[in-house]
Amino acid sequence: MLILFPCVILMLTWLGIVAFNTFGYNTHTSYPEYSVQSAETVGFLGVAPWVFGVCMIWFIIAYFSHTFIINKATGARPLERMENKRVYNLVENLCMASGMQMPIVNVIEDDSLNAFASGINKKNQTVTLSRGIINTLNDRELEAVIAHELTHIRNHDVKVMMVAIVFVGIFSFLTQFLSRVLIQRPRVSAGKNDKGSGALLIALILVLAAIGYAITILMKLAISRKREYMADAGSAEMTKNPAGLASALRKISKDPLIEAVEQNDVAQLFIENPMKKGASFLNELFATHPPIEKRIAFLEQL
Repeated sequence: MLILFPCVILMLTWLGIVAFNTFGYNTHTSYPEYSVQSAETVGFLGVAPWVFGVCMIWFIIAYFSHTFIINKATGARPLERMENKRVYNLVENLCMASGMQMPIVNVIEDDSLNAFASGINKKNQTVTLSRGIINTLNDRELEAVIAHELTHIRNHDVKVMMVAIVFVGIFSFLTQFLSRVLIQRPRVSAGKNDKGSGALLIALILVLAAIGYAITILMKLAISRKREYMADAGSAEMTKNPAGLASALRKISKDPLIEAVEQNDVAQLFIENPMKKGASFLNELFATHPPIEKRIAFLEQL
């Protein structure tokens, strides 16, 4: 799966080169040995490896530093064992019962109620809880929330989410770069051929935007609402108490907003999206989480 991402970036870089070569304008130039079309292509060929390199470096840094980035984005910090033995006991008991390795436990100093899991390998797998969810939920409710997040780790959902967040950011950057370069190319003449080329350039930009939008949707499908249902079911299986999670979700739904979270990319990690918009058909269609009422109804049937 990870091999696909550099290939897609390389493909888009190649599309940009083809666009420059195909839709070049005939303008006056100081390049005696090249046509303007060839000169522009050579110029883009000189820039393309740097763009590709920057994207790859961005991906590598974000992939291996995602824990630090997410902690900064959410304001999370490590929760020491002596600071809250209750939370550590709940996490340890669930891990021992399910044969999982003990994850890192973080806390967000926010009175709102929310939680999320993160981490790509066993060294950085993390369960993060808000101060509000720790103080508000009783033991059986908090245990169910922790079990939900541990299920995300066990099902490798967090790996998909991390890659999705990183790659969508890279794709957005590359698409904007290609769009700006294509639009801002110098034009001297404005003949019929130029107008036709301009229309083709606009069409190409629209295609690139459509590809970006489609990949974003596919990434969201990879971490779709079904995975939340699966994590809810996993919590019920792990704790043998689906009513505990249903009760926790009712309380979470009243105040899930984490003040430090401003980006939807990070918000989709939480047990309930803290940036959730009002209820409507379109919002529900493109939501990262199922409506909490449906999740509660699902748990009550278990």
